[in-house]
Amino acid sequence: MSMEAIQKVAELEEKGRASIAEAESRVKQAIAEAEREGAVQLQKARREAAESGKAQLKAAEDRAAKAAAEIAGRAQSESDALKTAAKGRLEEAAELIVGRVVKS
Repeated sequence: MSMEAIQKVAELEEKGRASIAEAESRVKQAIAEAEREGAVQLQKARREAAESGKAQLKAAEDRAAKAAAEIAGRAQSESDALKTAAKGRLEEAAELIVGRVVKS
């Protein structure tokens, strides 16, 4: 092989090594940027999930409070009805007791 051919091969090998080094550098930069973007997207997804969770919890608490108020209202109505019925029967019971005591 002539000296000129050897130099050309050496130059081509050097250019190849430089191209490989440049490509590796670009790959490392791309990976680093993808990792940064992934971290940003992950933070965004976590923030959105937390906000969604808070909203769902608030909605569930509101539904529970509404249900509790309805149950308390029904319980109060039933209690009032039972009190009214008991008062009506109280007079009947008193008359029955007085009648039995007087008959004895």
